[in-house]
Amino acid sequence: MSLSSAGGTRSPSAPSSAAGISAAAPAARALRGAARWHWAEYVFWAVPVAAYFLFPENLVLLSQIAITALFALSLDLILGYAGIISLGHAAFFGLGAYVAGLMSVHGWGDPLAGLAGAALVTALGGLVTSFLVLRGADLTRLMVTLGVAMMLYEAANKLTAITGGVDGLQGVSFTPILGLFGFDLYGRTAYLYSVAVLFALFWLARRLVHSPFGLSLRGIRQNVVRMPAIGAPVHARLVAIYTLGAAYAGVAGALLTQTTQFVSLDVLAFNRSAELLLIVVLGGTGSLYGALLGTVVFMVAHHLLSDINPNYWQFWLGALLVVIVLFARDGVMGGVRRLNRVIARRKGGKA
Repeated sequence: MSLSSAGGTRSPSAPSSAAGISAAAPAARALRGAARWHWAEYVFWAVPVAAYFLFPENLVLLSQIAITALFALSLDLILGYAGIISLGHAAFFGLGAYVAGLMSVHGWGDPLAGLAGAALVTALGGLVTSFLVLRGADLTRLMVTLGVAMMLYEAANKLTAITGGVDGLQGVSFTPILGLFGFDLYGRTAYLYSVAVLFALFWLARRLVHSPFGLSLRGIRQNVVRMPAIGAPVHARLVAIYTLGAAYAGVAGALLTQTTQFVSLDVLAFNRSAELLLIVVLGGTGSLYGALLGTVVFMVAHHLLSDINPNYWQFWLGALLVVIVLFARDGVMGGVRRLNRVIARRKGGKA
């Protein structure tokens, strides 16, 4: 028996393999560390639970905030993490809303089945359109996504026998969730249902962005030219995240249909896509919590300012957004991070 076969000597590739493993270990530990939940996150998710008891008369508004937050999360996945800019994301939101409504009208009134159907159809729509959207650069993507949304809007407007056109889809109703929890007039079930779906999909998105897949998406956003050099399938990753973002938007649209028991052309309107892009930028792109915080700030400001000044609320809302962008260039989440760094430096100085 030779010494090499007996283990007396090592092959030349052994040191390089060991070096590769030792180099990958810190990266794996960093990913695991980032995936751990921080105490502030538990506090954040305790707020919706507390809001259920503190604001029982505003549960309808809070449900809208939760649904819009999920919609913003879907855009942040493709824009903040993959750098795919879209001005027609309402296409998937509206498609999911109509899928859930049509399933209900044709006898499929189970809410969970409606969410699943909306997710599947919009994921397929995202997969098909991704090959058009991903062909060009940012300006081209803006135009293609806007064109897709406009085509769907006009199709829904013309197909009145299916969608109801400008009058909306009639006869939408849903059975109790799991056969136990029916939708009430006060919005209790709708709010808890919306928050539960939001948390479940947020948890999945959080796991995704803190995985090697999510890390590769950040690399693609920062330098798409170099990523193929390290073996990353750039186009496949972009198609995957765009498809997932479309599915998330579809679920948000289905939630809106189920909680309001109605769906109309408004779900496909351009202003919904524009407001969504504004919300994500306001909260801070590339941060899942930024999408949620941006939604809360925008929706609450919208609600309060429209009550204070029904005629000129858009002026004051625009002024508020300009101030936030000027003093928090990375959005609300960027301001939170800077505040945390200041507090940490002061604690370090006192120590």
